[in-house]
Order: sequence, then C-alpha cells, then structure tokens
Amino acid sequence: GELAQWIEFGASPRGTIALDQAARAVAWLDGRQWVTPEDVQSVAHDALRHRLILTFDAQAQGITTDRAIDRLLEQVPVP
Repeated sequence: GELAQWIEFGASPRGTIALDQAARAVAWLDGRQWVTPEDVQSVAHDALRHRLILTFDAQAQGITTDRAIDRLLEQVPVP
C-alpha cells in the first residue's frame, strides 16, 4: 500500500517502547491506570516522527513523516 511506498525504515523496537511509555504517561497524567487508544494516538507523532525514514520518492512527493503517521493511525483498527 501507500505506506510501504512511503516508509524506507520504520520505528525500531525502542520506538514502540517510547510510544508505549509516552501513552502510559498521558494516561497517568489524566489520573488513569490504563491506556486508551486515544492516549496512543495523542503521542504517536511525537514518539515516531523522528524515528521514521521516508523513501526518496515520498520525500520527492512532499510527503512528511506526520502525513505518514496520520495514514498509519487511519489504517490501524482501534479496539
């Protein structure tokens, strides 16, 4: 799909750990001991923006990492 054409290198395991920790922090700051999909979505850009490497074609088309993350969030089903 589109994302496969845009992303040269995805987030490493450390990236997913950072996403998890940031979402947990948002939940904690909101007074909850559980993480919601909205918590993950709210930190996804900050946690992943600098961890994705776009393809040359994506960069040439003006695709940004934020746009790629937006598309990723749209495509991942929310429980």
